[in-house]
Amino acid sequence: MRKLTLDDITAAYYDLRPDAENPAQRVSFGTSGHRGSSLDGSFTEGHVLAITQALCDYRKAQGITGPLFMGRDTHALSVPAMETALSVLAANGVDTRIQAGDLPTPTPVISHAILKHNSSGNDQADGIVITPSHNPPEDGGFKYNEPHGGPAGAEVTARIEKRANEYLVLGNRGVSRLGEKPARKQSCVSEMDYIRPYVRDLENIADLKAVAASGLRLGVDPLGGASLPFWEPIAETYGLNLKVVNTVLDPLFSFMPPDHDGKIRMDCSSPFAMAGLISLSSGFDLAFGNDPDADRHGIVTPGGLMNSNHYLCAAVWHLLQEGGERRKGAGVGKTCVSTSLIDRICAGYGAALYETPVGFKWFVDGLLNGKLFFGGEESAGASFLRKDGKPWSTDKDGIILNLLAAEMTAKHGKNPAEIYADITGRFGETFFARQDVAASKAEKKILKELDPRSVTRKELAGDPISRVLIRAPGNDVPIGGIKVETARGWFAARPSGTEDMCKIYAESFVDGAHLRRIQEDAGELVSAAFASLS
Repeated sequence: MRKLTLDDITAAYYDLRPDAENPAQRVSFGTSGHRGSSLDGSFTEGHVLAITQALCDYRKAQGITGPLFMGRDTHALSVPAMETALSVLAANGVDTRIQAGDLPTPTPVISHAILKHNSSGNDQADGIVITPSHNPPEDGGFKYNEPHGGPAGAEVTARIEKRANEYLVLGNRGVSRLGEKPARKQSCVSEMDYIRPYVRDLENIADLKAVAASGLRLGVDPLGGASLPFWEPIAETYGLNLKVVNTVLDPLFSFMPPDHDGKIRMDCSSPFAMAGLISLSSGFDLAFGNDPDADRHGIVTPGGLMNSNHYLCAAVWHLLQEGGERRKGAGVGKTCVSTSLIDRICAGYGAALYETPVGFKWFVDGLLNGKLFFGGEESAGASFLRKDGKPWSTDKDGIILNLLAAEMTAKHGKNPAEIYADITGRFGETFFARQDVAASKAEKKILKELDPRSVTRKELAGDPISRVLIRAPGNDVPIGGIKVETARGWFAARPSGTEDMCKIYAESFVDGAHLRRIQEDAGELVSAAFASLS
């Protein structure tokens, strides 16, 4: 088989025309924007033209007249997609700010810039990030961040999606665009420095003086992503003993080891993707990585890569110890498929818990209004408030979660894995797993529409069922599946938003054997639901 080349990916981006009648090639916004591949016609120039014009239409209808902060990651399609988007934004006269020197810009940096601008009371700004996150090299993505700085909500993305598909049906007639070079020369398109303002502000989110004083040997692997231009300035500004172990920028990510299924993914929560940094971990007191748009974190101690749920527990525990203005009256946000050890930590320290459906967008309001001092997902994405209790970002920020790991190591004399071990000594050890099960579109629909009456059994793994949820306790929003709880464990089943599969999450506070029993019972319940189709 011929090796995939950069020309293959970019040629397909420009040459393939999406079929607006084919559901697989229509614009479709998930929890993190529209994603797809140029190779199968699901992410092409046509998609970006339609989405960008639809976004311009939305901004005009909403009276959003402030600057649009625009970033991108390092995927092969991110540069051409950014140029396409700029050609539309410039033609529509949108005040667009891009990183000077054509450097990539992480998702959290765009969120940070939006909040900084809008806190001054000027015309409201918003943002775009061109990224498919940690997806394979041939993928592309387009994400919109509202003036609140976070991922656009479902109502907003539904409007943009509908309008974009209308443009696709018309072959993009009605889309205003300029050539790429003329677009760059328009007065409404300007370059700015995203790096220094973000880096200088980090002292207000993490205690980097303590990290510098500790002399901790730190290592970081940006996995060839958008955080790379930020780490050296961070080390220099704050005097950190930090080494960037991988400085390669390759849009095909050819340096990456394959993930568990043989595919290339820049997933910093995967021990397969992080194998390079893990192999170097003995040379550092602490190391960490980010995915290509830097909204995820991966924490590596001398013992290996931390489970993302374990690190969330350590981060919540540490911030509770710190207290201060960001802790006053604020609680912790977690998704319904994150570990219940967080529940126990919050109960032990008298902190309110806010449990939501999957998706970081559910934490946006809480971080903005100070109701939450921390919001995190089991998929290694989180953010938290500044030291003064004000919002830092309303999107996931893998950079500050990495620096928080260094802070807690410096202050407690223990790395996050050792802190997690102490936490389990007090609150109990947990056993967690996720399974991906093949599911047709019809089966996914059945799973999404389950209700508590669908669970007729009274026990789960031999324990009485205490609660069956189809709506999240924190905000009473449907979780898009079902969650079944007992005093000693739980499972949740929900359909994937992008693939023909369902995801079954399970956790036990007993042992591995009990976890497997929960998984077996969960599998039987899901299979019984699917059987109703036959």
